[in-house]
Amino acid sequence: VNQEAQREADTNGVTIFSSDIIFHLRDKITTHMEKFREAQKAESRKAVVFPAELQIDKQNIFRKQDPILLRCEVLRGQLRVGTPICAPDKDNLLIGYVASIQNNNGKLVTVARQGDIVCVKIEQNEAQKHIMYGRHFDHTNKLCSKITRQSIDALKQHFRDEMREDDWQLVVKLKNVFKIKSK
Repeated sequence: VNQEAQREADTNGVTIFSSDIIFHLRDKITTHMEKFREAQKAESRKAVVFPAELQIDKQNIFRKQDPILLRCEVLRGQLRVGTPICAPDKDNLLIGYVASIQNNNGKLVTVARQGDIVCVKIEQNEAQKHIMYGRHFDHTNKLCSKITRQSIDALKQHFRDEMREDDWQLVVKLKNVFKIKSK
């Protein structure tokens, strides 16, 4: 690559790959694309919401209001820290966001999958602080992650490798619950 072309590429933010050996060139491009995909994935992690459906254990309610602490079973999907939680049968009442997940061994985990019984800490923003267990929702209400069109698109584009078939089935169910239109 001549110097003028390299200057122009640098000015416009274009990466030029060069090598005398084709295999080295392929390796450079592959490495670059992996880094690019990881950067996109990291950026979209803010918008992504993984699907989860939870059943509250009525015997283990540790705190009824901000922060809400309760034991629950992950019925379907995968519960992750940062997930917005709502009660669909209470007009999609947004309860708060998962601040932490603790497994049966007392260890903090970032992901709980179908069949796991975990203790969940749900923190609330100022507008949600009035919402409390027993008054606005209880163990008879299933809880689920509040997915959006944007979060579904992020799952499809960047997180397919972290999703299972039953996770996608739950996404379809939640699309109907939240009346999310297909593209």
